[in-house]
Amino acid sequence: MATVELSFSALPVHVRTARLIVTAVARRSGVAEALLDEVRLAVGEACSRAVEAHRLHCPDEPVRLELNAADRRFEVIVSDTVPGDDPAGGIPPVHAAEDFEFALGDGTADLGLAVIAGLADHVDIETTPKGVQIRMSWPAEAEASV
Repeated sequence: MATVELSFSALPVHVRTARLIVTAVARRSGVAEALLDEVRLAVGEACSRAVEAHRLHCPDEPVRLELNAADRRFEVIVSDTVPGDDPAGGIPPVHAAEDFEFALGDGTADLGLAVIAGLADHVDIETTPKGVQIRMSWPAEAEASV
């Protein structure tokens, strides 16, 4: 399946649309029906987090999503453009679900990351000078039909 790219304005109302699109693409990519709620919820958390970061730091920049199905995996990447070197933006780098903590550098809770870690089969979070990228994936049992 080719990459599906989606970008949307940093408005909470667009998170629902992103969840619907991701769920439809996941279904067509072969993700089991039993996992679709987990995909929808994890993507909603990641998009909501990105929207909130954009609203605070760069409201005119769009939130970006990439959807891929390859090697029997369905992958979603949610990217924001809040610089990691911004003291109020970014998150500490996390590379495994067991590394997730309920606190950021400033001590505030980030329950959304814990929720994502519990819902996705695999999660990588990367903070760069250009922003934060949350990469989530799930098994895709059937051949992609998109």
